[in-house]
Amino acid sequence: MSLTRAPATEPPPGDAAAPLGPAPPPPPPARLPLWPLALMFGLVPLWWSLGAFYLGWPLLGALLLALLLTRGRVPLPPAAGSWLLFLAIVVVSATQLSSPASLLTFALRLAFYLTALVVGVYVYAAARERADLVAVLTPLCAFWFALVVLGWLGVLVPRLAMTTPMEVLLPAGVARTPFIQDMVHLTTAEYSERSLNPIYRPAAPFSYTNNYGSAYAMTLPCVVAYTMLRRQGLLRWMLLASLPLSLAPAFLTLNRAMFLSLGAGLAVLGVRASMRGNVRVAASIVGVVVIGALATLVIPITDLISQRVDSSDTNTDRLSLYTEVIRRVQDSPWLGYGAPVNVDTVSAAAPIGTQGQLWMVLFSHGVPALVCFLAWFVAAAVICARATSAAGQWLAVVPVVCLVQVPFYGMANQNLSVAFFAVAFAMALAERERLASAQRQRPPRPPGTAVPA
Repeated sequence: MSLTRAPATEPPPGDAAAPLGPAPPPPPPARLPLWPLALMFGLVPLWWSLGAFYLGWPLLGALLLALLLTRGRVPLPPAAGSWLLFLAIVVVSATQLSSPASLLTFALRLAFYLTALVVGVYVYAAARERADLVAVLTPLCAFWFALVVLGWLGVLVPRLAMTTPMEVLLPAGVARTPFIQDMVHLTTAEYSERSLNPIYRPAAPFSYTNNYGSAYAMTLPCVVAYTMLRRQGLLRWMLLASLPLSLAPAFLTLNRAMFLSLGAGLAVLGVRASMRGNVRVAASIVGVVVIGALATLVIPITDLISQRVDSSDTNTDRLSLYTEVIRRVQDSPWLGYGAPVNVDTVSAAAPIGTQGQLWMVLFSHGVPALVCFLAWFVAAAVICARATSAAGQWLAVVPVVCLVQVPFYGMANQNLSVAFFAVAFAMALAERERLASAQRQRPPRPPGTAVPA
C-alpha cells in the first residue's frame, strides 16, 4: 500500500486530519462514435461519383486512426499480431522495389492493408463497448445498398463513363497512369470495346467487376445476419427486399469465384447448422438458395458464363501468370519483389503478381508474408466459428469466403476493409455470446455467503 506524504504545514488546532482514501477510478473513456464508419461505408456513391472511392479510402481510414489514438486504451481484435507481422514484412519488402516509380503503387497497397486493420480495431472496440452492438453493423448495410444501386446502374447504363473531379485535380502524368486511371475515371461496367457483341459485367463502384463480386460475397452474410439480429424496423425490411433485387447485378458479373466462395460458405454454414441442430440457420440457407435458384430462371447464368469462357483466354492467362510467380519467387522467397512486375514472357497482358491476392502477396512480399496473411484469415475463421447464435454463424462465413477468394481475387482495395469490418464484428459478437453463456452456467451464490473483498 502506497503512502501519501503529509502536507508541510500543520493543520489548525483542534481539526482532525482527514483520512486518506483511495483515489477515485478514472472515468471510462467516451464511446467511439459511429459516424466515421457511416461516412466511410455509407457514402460510397458520393465517393465514387467524385472519383475518390479509391484514393480517398486511406484518408477515411486515417480519420478512424486519429479517433482511436485520441481515445486511447483500445483493445486489439484476436489474432491481430499475425496481421501486424504481415505489415512489418510488407514494409521491409519495399527494399526490393525495382524502381522509384513503383513506390506510389506500393504505398497505396500498403495504405489499404493498414486501413483494413484500423477498420477492424475500430469496429471491434465500438461493438464491445455498446449494449446494443447491432448499430455498429448499420454502416456495412449501407455499403450493401450502394452495391445494389450502383450494380443496377451497371445493368441499365453499362457504357456510362465520366471524368471525375479527382481525375481533374490530379497531375496529368499521374492521372494518365493506367493503375490510377482505372481508380479515378468513372465507369459502371466492364466490357470489351473491341467486341462486336460485348458482355457487360457490372462493376461500380469498383474499377473491376471481380472486385464487385468479391464484395458481394463478403457482404451478403452480413446482411442476413443483421436481419436476424434486428427483428423489426424499416432497415430490416429494406434489406430483405434488397436481397432478390441484388441478384441481377451480382449474377451478371459472371464471377465464377464469387459463386464458388458463396457456395463454400453456405456449405460450411450448413454443416455447422446440422451439427448444432440450428433450424433457424438451416431455414435461412434454404431461403437464400431458393431465391438464387429462382433468379436463374430469368438470368441464363450458366450460358453467359460459358459464352464468356469460350470467347476469352482468361483461364490460360491466369495459369501462365501463376506459373511465372512460382518460378520467379524461388529467386526471392523471403521478401519477394516489392510489387507486381510487367513482363512479356507470359500470355496475359496483366503484370506478374496480379489476378489473385495470394499471388500478389507471394510475389510482392515473399513466403513469410503470405503465411502471416493467410494465418489471420484462418484464425479469424476459427474464432468466429465459436459463435452460437444464428447471426453469429452467418457472420462466421465471411473469413471462409475470403479464404476461397484469395487465389482468384485481389484484395488490396476496399474489400479488405469490408472483410475486417465483418470479422471484427463477428469476433465481438462471439465474445459477448461466450460471456453470456458463462454467466448463465455460473451456479447461483447461496444466500448469506460472504463476498470476498
